[in-house]
Amino acid sequence: MAKKVLITGASGFIGKNLLEGLAEDYAVYAPGRNELNLLEQESVERYLEKNQFDVIIHSANTNNTRNKQTTAYDSLDGNLRMFFNLERCHDSFGKMYYFGSGAEYDNRHYSPSMKEEYFGTYMPQDSYGFSKYIMSRTCENSKNIYDLRLFGVYGKYEEWERRFISNAICRVLKGKDITIRQNVYFDYLWIDDLVDIMKWFIEHEPKHKQYNVCRGSKIDLYSLAGIVKETLSSNCDILVGEEGLKPEYTGDNRRLLQELGSYSFTGFEESIRDLCDYYKKHIELIQEELL
Repeated sequence: MAKKVLITGASGFIGKNLLEGLAEDYAVYAPGRNELNLLEQESVERYLEKNQFDVIIHSANTNNTRNKQTTAYDSLDGNLRMFFNLERCHDSFGKMYYFGSGAEYDNRHYSPSMKEEYFGTYMPQDSYGFSKYIMSRTCENSKNIYDLRLFGVYGKYEEWERRFISNAICRVLKGKDITIRQNVYFDYLWIDDLVDIMKWFIEHEPKHKQYNVCRGSKIDLYSLAGIVKETLSSNCDILVGEEGLKPEYTGDNRRLLQELGSYSFTGFEESIRDLCDYYKKHIELIQEELL
């Protein structure tokens, strides 16, 4: 019998891709808010007790999106309320994975290739990072909740208005130059690779409570812009607003790879080509005035 998997936030970028990628192999549930309101304790209790999921993948987030601007308090309150409404029902499900963030390491003190052991060296000052920090502290003492820290994930359904790789593609398709406020090295993960990795986590029992889920290698925004430009055979300019580099935002993924055994991450040229093809087929989605 297929494992029962609950995906929260299934209408968002990551959740929507997970729903598509896992539906063939698992009994996937992706309830709307009218069926499961993560902000209401009783709604969560009833739903989890009724369904007894093997795995919960918590991808719902309270953060600024194309549809909603949130205050610092909204981000902190919403993220913690959703998480703890699930966490307090831990006896009603097998295990839960939630997506943490490299922001847990504190954006004032980023260091290249941050290891999981770096967590706790500093406490984030921003509300989003602080909410993820509190969740991670909680999962350290939980029997069945795991923090999968993401750094940068890209792919279809992301907010092309502000997410760099998709935004660069959409700008070129609309005949615009690619713009970069300031160059920076990121640790970007293709969404299809994240879906594959989640299949491993569904099927296995992790040895640790916290994992950097990333490529473990870096690429800067200017190089990514160059790949986009070459893939689309464009003669656009790549405009950089400020000189120098912002602090590198990368993670060490050796803990993850030790348990996966080995994993071949999709190359940027291949993934960007696929993403370009997606936007070409859905060019009507791109509102030029929002780029």
